[in-house]
Amino acid sequence: MTPDHLTAEADMARTRPRPAWRNLTALAFCPSAGAAEAQSQAAPALAERAPEARSVQATTPFTSGDTVGDILTRPEFAGYARRLLPWADRAYDADMPISRMAQRLPYHSEVRSDVVLEGLNRILAAQQAGVPVFHEIYTEAERTEAPTLNEAGLFFFPGQPGAPFALIAPGGGFSYVGSVHEGFPYAMALADQGFNAFVLTYRTGQGGRIATTDMARAIDVIMDAADEFQVAREGYSVWGSSAGARMAAFIGSHGPDGFGARTTQRPAAVVMAYTSHSDRSDHEPPTYAIVGARDWIAPPGNMRPRVETLRALGTDVEFRIVPDVAHGFGAGQGTGADGWITEAAAFWQRHLPERESRPMEDEK
Repeated sequence: MTPDHLTAEADMARTRPRPAWRNLTALAFCPSAGAAEAQSQAAPALAERAPEARSVQATTPFTSGDTVGDILTRPEFAGYARRLLPWADRAYDADMPISRMAQRLPYHSEVRSDVVLEGLNRILAAQQAGVPVFHEIYTEAERTEAPTLNEAGLFFFPGQPGAPFALIAPGGGFSYVGSVHEGFPYAMALADQGFNAFVLTYRTGQGGRIATTDMARAIDVIMDAADEFQVAREGYSVWGSSAGARMAAFIGSHGPDGFGARTTQRPAAVVMAYTSHSDRSDHEPPTYAIVGARDWIAPPGNMRPRVETLRALGTDVEFRIVPDVAHGFGAGQGTGADGWITEAAAFWQRHLPERESRPMEDEK
């Protein structure tokens, strides 16, 4: 694809009319308007986005007293409720309160029920407002032939139309997917900065290559539907935590096409949280890495060699060790890691192609 073609495509993306659901997001994510209002407000109000929004109003939102069973039976989540949770293919104690979600995330720390609830309620509000949230990445025929593909999918958190997108892979040791702790919170923070964000849920129990194949497939899906999602095809980033960080690094090193995708475009930046990973290529994307000083699963000493190797290749790397936090701290609310998502987003933004929008600058 030629540079002139890319320039023309970028100009078309900026002038392309928004799909109807995009107009709803201004109110779906606005702290002063509930989902019911989002469906009934006048067109002028719907036409404006709310990049300053930091919370969500949902009709009958989840509370700490609600249970896993309430999530699974919520009609708004029909078709994908299990994929909100760590295991898409297991039976749950329906009576377990959402406040005890940490018990289902054994490789994670600093799991807060208020953060879990915020993510669930943001998805709920968007769904109630008619904003498409969940998207399959495999066809019905593929999922019928290989039922484990039903574990995979994408959750979309829209930012500014036409802005670059982040694809986020939560961790869980390839045995579960911690979206409620380190998927949805990351995506909300990025969307609030103006970036478009997708959270991947992927097949578990089959190792890293299968999971990364799902991530590569997701990139194809986003690229193919970029006009409908109204996201930029250029300048995307991949984010991952723990096992998910290995997936993001694999995509950065070898490209989506290295794992079966048609897309050959490499990410503009890789964001890795607390993982040990030695695989590399001769040309690595800019990388932001973070780990807790008390991490005994992927200690700083295990991450440092990769950082040094990438720097020796000439790769721009930002590496942060956070005192007094352990493995799997997620967005780090209430810890010394609090705010790292914004730092990583700023790092990514510095490495965006020149013509791409820079949402964090646009808000200044």
